[in-house]
Amino acid sequence: MADQLRMSLNTTLTLSEQLQAALSTPANATSPPDLSVKDALPLLSASATALKSQVTKLSLLTITAPFTHSAVGTVISALNGSVLPSLVTAALLVTPTEYTKAFHTEVHALTKTALKELDSLVREVQAVSEKANKAKGDAKKGGELSQAEKDGVTLTTGRVWDVCDALIDVAAKGVVGFVIRRVEEWRDLVRDAVEEIEEWDPDEDGDEFFDELLSDDSDKEADDEDGEGDKEDNAAIHAQKKSTLRILKPIAQIYPAIITNRLKNAGDTPSSSTSGISKLENLMANLQRIPEHVDEIAGALYEEDMDKCTKYLGMVKNYAIKAVDSVGPLWNAKSTTDGQQTTEDKFTIWSKTWRNVLDEVSKSAETETSK
Repeated sequence: MADQLRMSLNTTLTLSEQLQAALSTPANATSPPDLSVKDALPLLSASATALKSQVTKLSLLTITAPFTHSAVGTVISALNGSVLPSLVTAALLVTPTEYTKAFHTEVHALTKTALKELDSLVREVQAVSEKANKAKGDAKKGGELSQAEKDGVTLTTGRVWDVCDALIDVAAKGVVGFVIRRVEEWRDLVRDAVEEIEEWDPDEDGDEFFDELLSDDSDKEADDEDGEGDKEDNAAIHAQKKSTLRILKPIAQIYPAIITNRLKNAGDTPSSSTSGISKLENLMANLQRIPEHVDEIAGALYEEDMDKCTKYLGMVKNYAIKAVDSVGPLWNAKSTTDGQQTTEDKFTIWSKTWRNVLDEVSKSAETETSK
């Protein structure tokens, strides 16, 4: 029985390695003949739940004396025979074309993490099994573990539980729920960056106190000229900061507007068609770039690089407009022959007002910075 368990545990490690390799290969749009890509999330949830259940049994059997090879072997057999293959099959059914590239990446990363954490637990079980084998004369004594050994098993089990919970959560919320979480993260990044720029005072930069100490009377006239130049530079920086914030604030508003009016309560509609998935891909691509470029804007302000600041502001505006336009029509809206939406909703009306505001503050900003 001990030899059989040793082989089963080794099989688990080999199977896990092979399954991780399968998850690392380029996505394949084909699915098993008896399954559809639409079965992916229910199967993923069921498999992750089963993995958590089997791992719980495995943990308890491992830390409870005496160590029973047959009971542990039954759990390992279930993992090898059905749980792990089902989990990876579900992950492989989550293709980029049907679920978006980002969701596909998330599910595959979590599944690989589950396999790696399971590997760690299996190695803990191997160590306990070997300890029990060496003490065959006294099975009870041989199965007794130190607190450190028990902690090693329970901590590793906890990590498997965590990733199983994450997989179950991802499957329950689906693509739209995943997109909402990502958009909320980007929203928070933009808000933080805007607040940081608001709190930044250009006048506090530099070491004017030490500059005054190091200057002497002979340089006073030159210093006065430099002072005038500094005042002009500071005025320009303040103007740039003001105009930058006037543009960034309405841009930051698109995140909650899109979450509330286009993602929440949308159900599965956005992810139920190729066009819906394409819209989600477009939306995420544009919204993700905004916080990245807002960071560049902040850096340009701190460096007093006005051209760079203006350049990235233009890019951020472009991404914001594309993001709003990508979800302008309702997911299931009908269009007229010229491509216009037949009905308007709250978001459609808001987006027109938002676009007008952005245009106005942009013109105003150009006027301010050109003075």
